[in-house]
Amino acid sequence: MTELVVRTLPSPSGVQGPGPDTYKGWLFKWTNYLKGYQRRWFVLSNGLLSYYRYVHCVSVDAHEERSRLSARVTLLCHPFHRPRTQAEMAHTCRGTITLATVHIEMGDTYHFVLTSGGRSYHLKAYTEGECQRWVSALQQAKANATQMMPHSDDSGDEGPLAQPDRALIQGALKTLASKFEDLSTCNDLIGKHGAALQRSLSELEDLRTPTDGADKLKAVNERATLFRITSNAMINACQDFVDLAETHSRRWQRVLQYEREQRHHLEETIEQLAKQHNNLERAWREAPSTHNKGAERTPEGESSEENEDIEFFDAMEDSPAFITVPAEDHSQHSLSSNWSQSDNDSSGSYLRRGRRCRIPDKPNYSLNLWSIMKNCIGKELSKIPMPVNFNEPLSMLQRLTEDLEYSELLDRAARCDSSLEQMCLVSAFSVSSYSTTIHRTGKPFNPLLGETYELDRVEEYGYRSICEQISHHPPAAAHHVVSQRGWTLWQEITIDSKFRGKYISIMPLGNIHLKFHASGNHYVWSKVTSTVHNIIVGKLWIDQSGDIIIVNNRSKDTCHLKFSPYSYFSRDVPRKVTGIVTDGEGSAHYILSGTWDDKMESAKIIESSHGCGGSEGKQKTVYQTRPPQLLWKKYSLPENAENMHFFSSLALTLNEPEDGVAPTDSRLRPDQRLMEAGLWDEANAEKQRLEERQRLERRKREAQANLALEEGKETERYQPLWFEKRTDTETGESSYVYRGGYWEAKDRQDWNQCSAIF
Repeated sequence: MTELVVRTLPSPSGVQGPGPDTYKGWLFKWTNYLKGYQRRWFVLSNGLLSYYRYVHCVSVDAHEERSRLSARVTLLCHPFHRPRTQAEMAHTCRGTITLATVHIEMGDTYHFVLTSGGRSYHLKAYTEGECQRWVSALQQAKANATQMMPHSDDSGDEGPLAQPDRALIQGALKTLASKFEDLSTCNDLIGKHGAALQRSLSELEDLRTPTDGADKLKAVNERATLFRITSNAMINACQDFVDLAETHSRRWQRVLQYEREQRHHLEETIEQLAKQHNNLERAWREAPSTHNKGAERTPEGESSEENEDIEFFDAMEDSPAFITVPAEDHSQHSLSSNWSQSDNDSSGSYLRRGRRCRIPDKPNYSLNLWSIMKNCIGKELSKIPMPVNFNEPLSMLQRLTEDLEYSELLDRAARCDSSLEQMCLVSAFSVSSYSTTIHRTGKPFNPLLGETYELDRVEEYGYRSICEQISHHPPAAAHHVVSQRGWTLWQEITIDSKFRGKYISIMPLGNIHLKFHASGNHYVWSKVTSTVHNIIVGKLWIDQSGDIIIVNNRSKDTCHLKFSPYSYFSRDVPRKVTGIVTDGEGSAHYILSGTWDDKMESAKIIESSHGCGGSEGKQKTVYQTRPPQLLWKKYSLPENAENMHFFSSLALTLNEPEDGVAPTDSRLRPDQRLMEAGLWDEANAEKQRLEERQRLERRKREAQANLALEEGKETERYQPLWFEKRTDTETGESSYVYRGGYWEAKDRQDWNQCSAIF
């Protein structure tokens, strides 16, 4: 085996050509959003482009031998297969691109893109001349590789056709269609002439005099001749059709067989990956502490080649319409002091005032899930009578309040002088609300009509929150939060959910409003869709997908966040979120990136340029940015969280009993309180009693409405106690907003207005 030796190049690019088919040199290759473009050593030979982390003095013969072997493996297995043999990995080869099926596209500022099999490689040269030389060499190598590919013939013994020629297929189909039309015409003529011949024969049988027979016999002969000619034409057309179909059927059968083999190979690969995933998950659960210690021993910035390939990947075809390039000037960019995270305790600080830090462990109840769910497919989730076994001991009102776990992001945003910096923090806050859902597959209790929930954290965090259930079908809640640290948040959320057999989709409808007192900036956004998978078989897991568009109604600044759905076939980081912040004129200023279960970062844009796109011609914008700054980092979960419904530090305190709350508060709900204590049988009985009582109350309201309608009186709809419907003067949106009075009633302990819903 030929050794690869690192050497120093005399020129920046080091481009050289040992032979007519070999080309070498340095290029910048796009790796990921964190590292941007990285310098790699590229070697072009025998229709293959290989790239390395370091420069290697490889003999031409050895490289050609390896290229031929790699090309043979590529053609036998898959045209887009990237060889990853042990020999290559030992020589730090980062990958190999087959040029026979690659699409080459030029960009601007020394950029060009190679697209192969739905994957794009973004490359950048040192100079424009060097970029042109590389593209010319690649195009020539592609032409040579295309000519060397095995061509198919009519024998049916050709190799597998990875991509059949479209023109050939269209021509064959057109010819077959023409032959089929000929067959149809012949069929019509045969029917016509056959009927005429039959009539002539019948007339001949009815002849009575010999003189008439001669004329009739002549007519029969003429029609028989026409029938024979038409039959021969039909036979010839059928033969041509059969020959043509047989000629092309061999090639198409070969293609079909190849596609079947590829599908079977893909199914085996997916099955193997699924098994490996389960094994890794099982190993992690059995020895989590060992893995954590191993991770702590890995020095930051000294990740191995394998780790880099696992965590970061090349730009994919379904990547966003922009890529970022870190600026070469790595001097520290000082953001506003308002962005400081000195008040962001990584473990949370909800316990510093003596609030509880644990709840009773979740009992291990067995349940036949399918016996309950099989009759509920297609129904709205809120209308399915679920036992508490599927719930967690919190109501939807409390889950809505849990969005405030990272309220310090809004406190920092209120201190920002720049509306664009403020938008970044608001965007991070909108993402942070999903971090608590990563392990939370339990269903919250559906609140009763008129149920409320308050959260007073003025002493600790400067805010207090009030929620009320304003509708039962469809379930809708109104929420209002006011902070002494300069902001107010309100929302009306309606939950639309469907059970689809294998998964449950939860679609929150409605907008979230946030207004800062000092600047008057008014932000509006909505939530994305949550999906709970593996309802029937397998381990439950949750995913978030969709887009969030945050708009500042005052300055017209916008942030577009994209939550990428999880896919087995995607090489992106799971639970990925990307976004871009633009001003009122549409100019981009910040790039946001991260995951909805861990952290979000922002990078300030200092320069932008238009690059080239992928195989579909989609143009991408290349942004040059400063080093990313951390906006938000998820708090670590409390100890023993896996046995406490994976509650965060804040969630553990949400159902803690408090004095002086309204009699309609979720903390006083008996079935929820019994479930938290581990008394699930009693909780199920209490839940059934409450739901039956609520159905009885609804029937009473409907009867009163019908009676009023018969008497010609106006029917009054249910009116919430603490919220009323208003039209927003800025957005024109009509929604339920806080009318006031709750905290004053609490101070007086006057709850006479509240109904006895429990």
